[in-house]
Amino acid sequence: MELEEMQAVWSQMSDQLENQNKLTNKLIMQMTQERYKNKIGILSKYEGIGAIVCFIAALSLLLQLPKFDTWYLLVSAVFTIAYLIIVPLVVLHSIKEMKRINLIENTYKETLVAYAQKKKQFLLKQRIGIYLNFILLVVSLPVIFKVFKDEDIFMTNVNLMYWYVPIMAIFLLVFSRWGYGKYKNVTNSASKILEELDNTSS
Repeated sequence: MELEEMQAVWSQMSDQLENQNKLTNKLIMQMTQERYKNKIGILSKYEGIGAIVCFIAALSLLLQLPKFDTWYLLVSAVFTIAYLIIVPLVVLHSIKEMKRINLIENTYKETLVAYAQKKKQFLLKQRIGIYLNFILLVVSLPVIFKVFKDEDIFMTNVNLMYWYVPIMAIFLLVFSRWGYGKYKNVTNSASKILEELDNTSS
C-alpha cells in the first residue's frame, strides 16, 4: 500500500471515528436529558397532585362564598381561595421552567447556569410557600369552621385558636422541613445528573 493510499484510509477512519464520537455524545446527551426530565418529573407529579386537590378545594369554597356573611370571614375565604389557586400555579410554573432546560441545544456551562438559576427560584418559592402556610393555618381556620359547622369561630369557639394554632404550627413546621428536604434532594440529584456531562465531555 502506497503512502497516499494509507493517508486516505487513515483519513477515512478518522472521519468515521469522529462521526461515531459525535453520535455517541448525542446519544449520551439525549439519555441525560431524559434522566434529567424524569428526575424533575418527580416534582411535577407531587405538585400536580397537590395542585388538583387545591383547585378542587378552591372551587368548593368559591361556590360557598355567600356563606361568609361577615367582612372578616369573607376576607379569610378570599385569601384562602387565592392561596389555593396562585401558590400551586407559581410552583408548577417554576418546575416547568426547570424541565424546559435543553441540554442538547445549550453548552455545558449554559446548562449549569440556567439550572442553578431555576433551582434557586424553585427553592425560594418553596420557602415563601412555607411562610405563607403559617398564615394560611390561621386564616383558614375560621373558613373551615364556617364551611363544616356553619359557625363563626370568633363568636362561638375562639378558645380553640389558642391550642389548635400552636399544635398545627408544630406539625406544619415538621412537615414543611421534611418536604423541603425531599425537594432539595431531588433538585440536588438533578444537579448531579447534569454534572456527569462534564465527565463525558472531558
